[in-house]
Amino acid sequence: MGIFNNFFKSNEGSESNSNCNWIPLTSNSQIEEIQALSSESTIVIFKHSTRCSISSVVLSRFEKECNFTSNDAVKLYLLDLLSFRTLSNSIAQVFNIPHQSPQLIVIKNNTVVYSASHFSISIDKVKTILSQ
Repeated sequence: MGIFNNFFKSNEGSESNSNCNWIPLTSNSQIEEIQALSSESTIVIFKHSTRCSISSVVLSRFEKECNFTSNDAVKLYLLDLLSFRTLSNSIAQVFNIPHQSPQLIVIKNNTVVYSASHFSISIDKVKTILSQ
């Protein structure tokens, strides 16, 4: 998977303070899993283009502010758009939202409750949704 591996490697010894335990989103079967899990957990999908500098900046900013704990009912999925573009299109179709990149999608009870793109992506909004 090349550069994509960098997003899932351990942060041991790095300066990153990220508590984002990303789940790689790599198959259509995970969409069904996400739909089912969204009734018990808040699902966050970050669509990331590994060749886009804006996407890299937004992802880095999100990860720096990410401080979810095991007590938070949230599952974080990271989608590499270059490797899984058809999966990104499937997500757009299943959840009836336009494709954007970078894009953050928050799903609860099989419904998109927040979607943002580029510098509109806000971890504070995700935290507000979690507290509701």
